[in-house]
Amino acid sequence: MTTTGATTLNLAYLLDHQARLTPDRPAVVCGPQRLTYGQLNAMANRVANGLAAIGVKPGQHVALTCPNIGHFPAVYFGILKAGGVVVPLNVLFKPREIAYHLRECDAVAHICFEGTPELPMARMAHEALREINGCQHFIVMTLPPDKPSPIDGVRTLHQLMQDQPETFATHPARPDDTAVILYTSGTTGQPKGAELTHLNMFANASITRDLFLPAIEGRADGHNTMLITLPLFHSTGQTAQMNAGILGGMTLVLLPRFEPGPVLQTMIAEQVNIWVGVPTMYWALLQYVKANTVDTQAVAAHIRLAASGGAAMPVEVIRAFQETFGVRILEGYGLSETSPVACFNQFQRPSKPGTVGHPLMAVEVACVDDNDRHVPVGERGEVVIRGHNIMKGYYKQPEATAEVMKNDWFHTGDIGVLDDEGYLAIVDRKKDMIVRGGFNVYPRELEELLMTHPAVSLCAVIGVPDERLGEEVKAFIVRKPERDASEADIIAWCKDRIAAYKYPRSVEFRDALPIGATGKVVKRELRTA
Repeated sequence: MTTTGATTLNLAYLLDHQARLTPDRPAVVCGPQRLTYGQLNAMANRVANGLAAIGVKPGQHVALTCPNIGHFPAVYFGILKAGGVVVPLNVLFKPREIAYHLRECDAVAHICFEGTPELPMARMAHEALREINGCQHFIVMTLPPDKPSPIDGVRTLHQLMQDQPETFATHPARPDDTAVILYTSGTTGQPKGAELTHLNMFANASITRDLFLPAIEGRADGHNTMLITLPLFHSTGQTAQMNAGILGGMTLVLLPRFEPGPVLQTMIAEQVNIWVGVPTMYWALLQYVKANTVDTQAVAAHIRLAASGGAAMPVEVIRAFQETFGVRILEGYGLSETSPVACFNQFQRPSKPGTVGHPLMAVEVACVDDNDRHVPVGERGEVVIRGHNIMKGYYKQPEATAEVMKNDWFHTGDIGVLDDEGYLAIVDRKKDMIVRGGFNVYPRELEELLMTHPAVSLCAVIGVPDERLGEEVKAFIVRKPERDASEADIIAWCKDRIAAYKYPRSVEFRDALPIGATGKVVKRELRTA
């Protein structure tokens, strides 16, 4: 608990402050739903009052499963206002993955969107809760809000908020208190919860907002509109867009799903001047423009800033996008553990294609060898980072934390090169992580799942080049004697048990896998086969 006179900083102050300054300004647009800053703040206050009423205490963890709709920021800031820790979960998780995360984060409550017939999020979460001890409260958000719960006996978010006051005194958290736990596998293995503090998140949102300003300043009314197609449960959508946008008093236009046509139509209709995507999204927009009649001038009339992260952007895509829409793409780099932004190609300086720019203010980046010695300019080394953006550590995993936090630097597992002007290029990965369309896929997690299949004797998972997604997931499998399973069987089995972006799209059966002297599968031989 906060002591009298201690410095306080709750990330929810972002919304409190903006609601005082511009209560009537549009804050969130999602289809027909339009919320002003005053209305969004009132919703968050009712959520906070509802959580307090059911016994959620400051410091306790509340999981949130929600797509890009207006409920996400309302619930997110409501949890923070109540002094809770937000644990955003991927909306694509299946029951076994939901159960793992709820158990690992010690959630006392889970607020979950009802989902769709194709992706029944609430029903899958309810199934997962049967395996969990300690998650006392399950709350389903429905659309429309007053719609009955799809699960008998389960409280809805509307019922939680019903008759609750629209005012709430935001809990005075300390800057180093945990605000959010973002689950990531780091560089390999099972997902780990990166504990990000109120200061981590506030500073990253503030500096990111400031990075955007030179590109968008000069708009006559001083009001900017940001389109968010990256998922808000992801670190970039959450910090560099939602939080930075609210700090800047911007209007956030939310799209639950990325589809090129609706994205371009929304850019025109809402006069969007800021957008952040991953390389595959930029590629998809260009392909759509080639195949369809699009008023690119209407898009270009408003868009002032296009940013990208998550994976390396092909130079050809950068060139084509600039020619088509007349806007420069600024690439950045970061990880969940770095809140997330660590480097950015900033507007005031020329971009260097193939680089992710310079470190943020008060963030240091270096490249080191295996002995943690800084390598000379122009030479490859592991990228290490230190500054206000580095996480507290992995929740309940001191050994994993110690593995990445060495000599006061966070070790990313990425291989980079710093040039003589301080631009950083990411050239490789130290570990085996696959980046599929901007989403991280960790081979070990999928390998452990595959090893539970009755026909699998041995397996290895790698990323293979893919024109659209950057990398695609491929599994190599040795079958058990007298056991049979086709490629389609394996893919369908995985698809039922793991998020859609993780399951293998191709399977190759072999009599044996290459094994090294230490008994491990030599994946480099699979990649070059």
